[in-house]
Amino acid sequence: MIFGLFKKKSGNIAIVERQYGLLTAAARQPFLYTDLDVPDTVMGRFEMLSAILILYFRRTRASARTGQEIAQEIVDAFFEDVDHSIRELGVGDVSVPKKMKKFAGMFYGRLESYATALDGGDRHALANALQRNFHPQQDNAPAMTGLARYLMSIEAAFAKVPEELVETGQLRVPPAGSQ
Repeated sequence: MIFGLFKKKSGNIAIVERQYGLLTAAARQPFLYTDLDVPDTVMGRFEMLSAILILYFRRTRASARTGQEIAQEIVDAFFEDVDHSIRELGVGDVSVPKKMKKFAGMFYGRLESYATALDGGDRHALANALQRNFHPQQDNAPAMTGLARYLMSIEAAFAKVPEELVETGQLRVPPAGSQ
């Protein structure tokens, strides 16, 4: 895992590691890739984890300060993971900051487009945004309605989670295929 990432904020290490582990495990569920048209590629996994993190981030915006701090540490951990993955793929040290800026822009762009659809309860708009991001420049891309339905069900489930579970890193993502 990513145990060395949290030395600066030692009070939340166990909580952040536990929550980040739950979120990444949710993004790796095989059903997402076999049945919900998420591409089983490096970018497909980035997109799926981004979507899960965006839902988590949306849940924690209403949290107390502790929940928001943990959410920020989790986003920081995500970008540390992205940095590590870029380096493992052989990108040179000089190019990494430029790539990281691109990935951060992608993440926050998705946050905005998904939020617009989710705030309006618009599954069709969410499916369109997912299709653009998960299958860019693909003429016959899958509709992504199943993934949109799943993500909306996650958001609804997250809204019911008690603050205590958020603040202790125990927020669980409902399994894919259960909605």
